[in-house]
Amino acid sequence: MVNPLRLIGYFLWIGKEIVSGTVDIVVALITPRGYSSPMIVQLPLRCTTDLEIAMFASSITITPGTLVAAIAASDGAEDPPTLFVHALFSDSEEEAMDGLYDMEARLLTAMRGKPPRPAVEVFGSGAS
Repeated sequence: MVNPLRLIGYFLWIGKEIVSGTVDIVVALITPRGYSSPMIVQLPLRCTTDLEIAMFASSITITPGTLVAAIAASDGAEDPPTLFVHALFSDSEEEAMDGLYDMEARLLTAMRGKPPRPAVEVFGSGAS
């Protein structure tokens, strides 16, 4: 069940992430070499409903420095839905996935009223 206070907290947190991402973009633009290290990561999701997936994908895309490039639907119990995310300012794939899984956990906590199982527990040691 959606927890309205946690959902408001999530939107405030997303606002902070938008400001932080904007600062990163501006710094990269005004420094001679910038510090971007673009990559695309494959992110299996703990989101299960269309609303959760749409809200998570939208949250990623509105945050400067990240963009959902593609979505792969679930093919049943075997494979979860998967996002392919372009990340501009992560030093490693693990760092990018940690940040994305943190965002997903915050959203799912707000939407479901309780935190999801850790990604490592759901997907194994390859997830952070």
